Amino acid sequence: MAVFRVVQRFHGYCNGNSTIKAFSPAFIQKRFLSDSKVFSNGDDTVLPVLIVGAGPVGLVLSILLTKLGVKCAVLEKTKNFSKHPQAHFINNRSMEIFRKLDGLAEEIQRYQPPVELWRKFIYCTSLSGSILGSVDHMQPQDFEEVVSPVSVAHFSQYKLTRLLLKQLENLNFEVCTSEGLEGHNHGILQERQILMGHECLSIEGSDDYVTVTASLSKDGKYQERNFKCNILVGADGAGSTVRKLVGIDMKGERELQKLVSVHFLSRDLGQYLLNERPGMLFFVFNTEAIGVLVAHDLKQGEFVFQIPFYPPQQNIEDFSPKMCEELILKLVSRQLGDIEVVDIKPWVMHAEVAEKFLCLDNRVILAGDAAHRFPPAGGFGMNTGIQDSHNLAWKVASIVKGIAPFSILSTYEMERRPIAIFNTALSVQNFRAAMAVPTALGLDPTVANSVYRVINNGVGSILPSGIQRTILNGIFTIGRAQLSESILNENNPLGWSRLAKLQRIFEEGRSLQLQFPAEDLGFRYLEGMVVPDSDGAPPEAPTGRRRDYISTADPGCRLPHMNVTVFPNSSSKETISTLDLISIDKVEFLLIIAPKASSYHLARASLAMAEELKVPIKVCIIWPSDLIEGSKAPLAPWKNYIDVLEVRKSPTWQSWWDICKMSEKGAILVRPDEHIAWRAKSGVFGDPSQEMTRVFKAILGPKSISL
Repeated sequence: MAVFRVVQRFHGYCNGNSTIKAFSPAFIQKRFLSDSKVFSNGDDTVLPVLIVGAGPVGLVLSILLTKLGVKCAVLEKTKNFSKHPQAHFINNRSMEIFRKLDGLAEEIQRYQPPVELWRKFIYCTSLSGSILGSVDHMQPQDFEEVVSPVSVAHFSQYKLTRLLLKQLENLNFEVCTSEGLEGHNHGILQERQILMGHECLSIEGSDDYVTVTASLSKDGKYQERNFKCNILVGADGAGSTVRKLVGIDMKGERELQKLVSVHFLSRDLGQYLLNERPGMLFFVFNTEAIGVLVAHDLKQGEFVFQIPFYPPQQNIEDFSPKMCEELILKLVSRQLGDIEVVDIKPWVMHAEVAEKFLCLDNRVILAGDAAHRFPPAGGFGMNTGIQDSHNLAWKVASIVKGIAPFSILSTYEMERRPIAIFNTALSVQNFRAAMAVPTALGLDPTVANSVYRVINNGVGSILPSGIQRTILNGIFTIGRAQLSESILNENNPLGWSRLAKLQRIFEEGRSLQLQFPAEDLGFRYLEGMVVPDSDGAPPEAPTGRRRDYISTADPGCRLPHMNVTVFPNSSSKETISTLDLISIDKVEFLLIIAPKASSYHLARASLAMAEELKVPIKVCIIWPSDLIEGSKAPLAPWKNYIDVLEVRKSPTWQSWWDICKMSEKGAILVRPDEHIAWRAKSGVFGDPSQEMTRVFKAILGPKSISL
């Protein structure tokens, strides 16, 4: 918790028929109403923000909004939180956000399995058989905290949900079951509630608020409740009810693959893999079974087995616990005495992005899987959703606090939808890369999929279902025969050729990848609440291969990381990241400068302009590692500033301005979500007051104030 304490001190811490009605023309005309008037309508029964969906995206959003002083509550259609592991890879950017949530990142790191147990993907004929190859997805720089103050994590979604709920409990949230509700008080929803067992039935808009009708079962009886809110956020997953109710379509590739997910426990298997071949993913190819095993926790023996699924020739009822146990033993090729099948469920892999993230004059907003659903390859699904919440929370808070007009919500879609489209393409590329391995082994997935389509949509569709099933099983049996030991060995010319091709795929990084640092940390907003300049390089198209992140201070990018110490406490040797200079619990911009006369002039002009515009801003002066005098005199009478000193591990390390590829006379304006809103690479030429007026107007939109 040491990092959090330092940051804290610094910030002062210093199912019925679903219906929908469109909004009236009078409401649409209000789109440029500014600040808190949109929320302060004199009706205490209207909650500022209602979030539908209590998954990680909805829970993170509720934490962020609450910390920023925005009242909110959550509706969840299930009666209990899922114990299925689901998503499990948390990337760098999400972990950076979690660092600021009262030490959440440190808790994740403390409870996750040791990295040595999950850094590899292993390809094998069985879990106890021959290893066809392995890929180590962690590189030395991943642990050096040079480009980020925190590393990636492997932590099951249900465990993350528990930690998020603990955070919400500390913020006085209450989890309420439908059975425990007393007195419905129709139309009244209290803040800081998570209402379980509430499913959305309809969404109706009026001039001032949105009305959500939800169903619940209480004492065995079906009932309905109406809730009013100013903003409704649909964070209710890939099958989003909110998205369907407001009529937003998804665009992209549907049904890339159908699978059955088998969640099971086996300490025997966990102990064996822990001792013999630890890894995160195990791709198993043999004549009896093909599948992917996700090792969520080897020490606890918790796994998910992903099996290709071909309905209607196959039925989910075919995958009984006993049948799944037999499949697991075929994957393992050794006896296990403690297999416990916990859950079996089918799912479909899509690669789609919602046509829009906002509707009904920005009163209804989509986030997470409700807005985009990717193949799991690369782990972008949950992480992109968490970053959606991070982008959205401070904008909503800016409106509530009267800092910005309601119209800035349009920038949420402008910024996040292109990122979702990019991540979709990257996830699909990574999924295709995963298919390169079975193809090299003589199992071209496109052949199986083509036969499947012919059976279901072509001439095969007229055959009786039993014959269809026999044909499909026969094709699979023939395909798996390519994996027999008589073929797949180095003494067989065909087997030798296939194994050699497989090794080239691994060596050249053309198999499924886990990490994408360049995209994880380097994604950039090209429009929205940013002031672009002509020097920023356009984003590179996704390649499907790992690329290292290169720090940049281009507008729209995340602020680069560097360790600094806070003056006058620099002698304490307690360091923070430059990312920690931005508070998570208040809407405040940060202007970063060097201790130069012209930069101090710019800072004073910025502080004056921000005060006139009622925009909170802090100035940070970054001093070189060998000199610090303090900024009290140059910035007097202003006090909202902080002096920090660069921390370099060696004299050859780059300075802050070198990392940013800028002159020491430059300046960087950072948004509350740690993304760069504006920069001056070599300083401001001309009147700094006029320039900062232009910048704030461009970022926040026109304000009704005389300048």
